[in-house]
This record gives sequence, structure tokens and C-alpha cells, in this order.
Amino acid sequence: MTQGHDERPSVTRSGPGVERALYFESGFIDMSKHQSLDQILESAVVASWADLMRGVQTGLIHIEYSFAPSGTLDSLQVWLSTTRGHWLLACSYWMSAATFHGTGVYFENGYESEDLAHILELVMQQQNAFTVPLNLGRQGLLQIPKPSEEESVAAAALVKEVLYRLDSVLAPSALA
Repeated sequence: MTQGHDERPSVTRSGPGVERALYFESGFIDMSKHQSLDQILESAVVASWADLMRGVQTGLIHIEYSFAPSGTLDSLQVWLSTTRGHWLLACSYWMSAATFHGTGVYFENGYESEDLAHILELVMQQQNAFTVPLNLGRQGLLQIPKPSEEESVAAAALVKEVLYRLDSVLAPSALA
């Protein structure tokens, strides 16, 4: 069966190793290769969109991150805007403690998402499982508009697959 331009599969499987590819935005994601950390962070936010936007129909989310001297991410912040020009901090994640914050995820301004907290914890602690963005000597920024239904489904599938992969990698080391 051939597919038209608008009929893209959400998951395809082939070969003995069952390579997976997920459609997301403009192409396919090969699950046998390292995923971009930017892409999994964006997918985590898209998968948690309803928790973060609290029923608001329009909005924009920014993920801002900074680097540690080692080149990995040291911190990230998720900012929400439902009114043009007005931003609220939804949550922060810190890899290292400082005077004004501890380590881990912290929600602000009444926002809460158990799923996003779990995803951020695993992803930030296992950054070596992803392709980390190039440190250009400045903070990184991802801008995420309201996702379509297809993008939400693809993001949820990618997050589920990545969590499964991370859990399967972490499980043997937990037994040791």
C-alpha cells in the first residue's frame, strides 16, 4: 500500500533488530542512533503540554539551558507564555546545587507535572545517552509553539521509547 503525502506513519518497524522510526515535524527519527537532547526535551514538553498550559488554547513555551564546563547541560528552565510578551517560569532543573537552589527539578508559579519531572530527571541524569547540543558559549533556547495532534502523538511515542531505552539501560546497573 502506498501512502500519500499527508499519510505519514507514526511508527514503522523493519529488520531483525526492529529499528524504529517516528515521524516528528519534518522527518523520521531513527531510534537506533543517539537522539538529540534538544529533540527529547522538546518532545517532553510537547508530551506534557496539557499539564503546563492548563487548558489554555494558545501559547508558547521556551526551554532555556546553560552548559557546564564539561559541555553537558548544567541547568534548564521551562518558560510559558499565554499572553504575548508575558512569561512565567514553570520549572527549573539544576544539575548542581548553589546558594539559591538545590539539585533536581523545581516547579514554580503553581505549575506541576509529575510526568515532565520524571522525564527531566532521567534525561538530565543520562545526558550521555543523547547528542548534546554544541556549546557555542551562550545559553541554548528552544521555542515550542502549540503542537498539532500529530506532533503530540509523535512526541508521546518518542518520550515513551526513550524512557523505555533509559529504563532498560539503568535496570541492569541497579541490580549490580
